[in-house]
Amino acid sequence: MTTTMPAVTDIELDAARTLLARMGITAADLLDVRPTAPTFGEYIPAVRSRVVSPGTLKTYNTHWKRLEREWGTRRIDEPTVGEVTAMRDAARSDAKQDRNARDGRGAAEAMISALRFLYKHAENDGLIRTGDNPARRVHKPRRVASTRRGLPLTQIAEITRVAATTGNDPDLDILLLRLHMETACRRGGALALRPEDLDPQQCLIFLREKGKTTRWQPVSPTLMANLVHHAQTRGAQPGEQLLRYLSGKAITRRRYDGLWTRIGLELPWVEKQQISTHWLRHTTTTWVERNFGFAVARAYAGHTESKSDGATATYIRADIEEVALALATLTGEPHPLAVAA
Repeated sequence: MTTTMPAVTDIELDAARTLLARMGITAADLLDVRPTAPTFGEYIPAVRSRVVSPGTLKTYNTHWKRLEREWGTRRIDEPTVGEVTAMRDAARSDAKQDRNARDGRGAAEAMISALRFLYKHAENDGLIRTGDNPARRVHKPRRVASTRRGLPLTQIAEITRVAATTGNDPDLDILLLRLHMETACRRGGALALRPEDLDPQQCLIFLREKGKTTRWQPVSPTLMANLVHHAQTRGAQPGEQLLRYLSGKAITRRRYDGLWTRIGLELPWVEKQQISTHWLRHTTTTWVERNFGFAVARAYAGHTESKSDGATATYIRADIEEVALALATLTGEPHPLAVAA
């Protein structure tokens, strides 16, 4: 006796398509029509050269190199959730331990982010299915509060004194400290400055920072004059980096490292607390928030809005005139854009 299967209705087909779509499964997935996945040793260089920004590469490359060493001959679709978890934990246990360390949490988080970035591009390239991405199912360690804080004026004065009286280029070091204190910019923003990013008439500098964010940031007339003088006397040409050594060579992040090492030798509390340029950002942003409110502090620091801020953030956004007023109050110098409330 034979039985005849009933014909599939349009409603049943639509329901099946909806279910598969919600599961992230396509018809090709059901047929398993995919190219053979490359090895980590093959795929990581391809991703590096094709889609990675300098900032992303700086964050992930250490972990990608580890994957190339340890999983270089393995196909990217081979590691299991357990193996990815073990790789995360190994990155955490091997992390450099210093006074600012968080038990390797940052290294573990960066490893998972590096893997997720890699696997996301593998998904987009059709090399793996979404459901086969092991990095999606391994959680990142929860972040702990930073020990960074705003510094009191007395400590800022001590730091400035050491920078001005030691080293082979005090003018450069004082310029760096003032730039970061006035603008609360990150190191990357300072290093990306070019002569054409200066607007002397309105006392503004154009900052390009992480996440490809950009903004015009008010600076004092004194700082603007010093930046213009620095660019002219050290040979910074249009399109080139503004901040330079006495030799005319562009500075790198190593100048900052050497500066804080030198300050730490003179001021033991700087070395013990591992104080760095980012503490200056905390100092200025905290002062602005206490005196001018959250909206102005966020604009001053160049922080972007996120979903967690809610709809209210759209309506309390501070403008550049308010940032300029905060700067004028901080420095005690008038600013052409500052308008008293």
